[in-house]
Amino acid sequence: MKIDERHLIQLAAVVKTGGVTEGAALLGLAQPAVSRTLSMLEKRVGEPLFIKGRRPLQPTPFGLALAEHGFVMLAASRKASDLLESFRVGKSGVVRVGGTPFFMDALIAGLCAEFQAHHPDVRIDQSYGYFPDLRAALKADQIDLAICPIDILDEGSGLEFQQILPGRNVIACRMTHPLLLKRRPQPSHLLDYPWVAPPPGSPLMTDLRALLLSFGATEIKIRYSGGSLMAVINYLKSADALTVMPHSVVFAQRKEKTITALPVNIPHPERALAILKRTDAPRTPAVEQFASFIRTGFQDLRHLIKRHEEAVIWGL
Repeated sequence: MKIDERHLIQLAAVVKTGGVTEGAALLGLAQPAVSRTLSMLEKRVGEPLFIKGRRPLQPTPFGLALAEHGFVMLAASRKASDLLESFRVGKSGVVRVGGTPFFMDALIAGLCAEFQAHHPDVRIDQSYGYFPDLRAALKADQIDLAICPIDILDEGSGLEFQQILPGRNVIACRMTHPLLLKRRPQPSHLLDYPWVAPPPGSPLMTDLRALLLSFGATEIKIRYSGGSLMAVINYLKSADALTVMPHSVVFAQRKEKTITALPVNIPHPERALAILKRTDAPRTPAVEQFASFIRTGFQDLRHLIKRHEEAVIWGL
């Protein structure tokens, strides 16, 4: 004998609440409909489901045994409803985000943790890449968002971007670098020291070459290359080498007191850190919530960086 699962759920709701009216309200159904269901179920199984004359309603042992199966389905239904509502408001789901290594490690990873403190049921899958790889991953639907430096998008690219931080590079060094003792370091002073190369494929490598050429260098003294952000930081804090980094990345390390920026103005790159997404991508609530959280986080960061810059006497 096959019993309709919906009938078991209605039976469970009535047993749970102790009344047909209350059980119907729990399920969002009309009371007469639930009464008919219970009557049909009793006729079908040939056994009473409730003890007559008891208020609130008290199930018979057989009625309770059937209701136990309904409880399982009722609980599963409630969980599914909660999951759906959570998904609709961006409280659950998956966010696939890719980005350039230095920014992801220094800034985005911490914001991911802060986001999940308020959205613990959202999983974040993070990957690394530079603009060409991230653009390909977006178009292949391998990631939902890309966070990377960008100068301009080609018309008809199928991508949209939202700037979250203007481009600004600084020359990074350890906190006790000899150049920090000079009141106004000159370009010729910087050329006396070796340099750390940014990761291969990074726009920072182009910036480093352009910077040193503007200083009059004919060749670049690269002492260390190929490291991650943590590797570069650990190298810098133990050597007198210099490197080019986004100011926001150096600023993010201020509490560690390992590296800092030389008070020397250098040309700003014609690009900005931005959030990229496909224009035709479905607007998944969790992804939208995450992107909004990142934008807000960088608004606060911009103000902090500006205050920090105003407290530093930059050289000319």
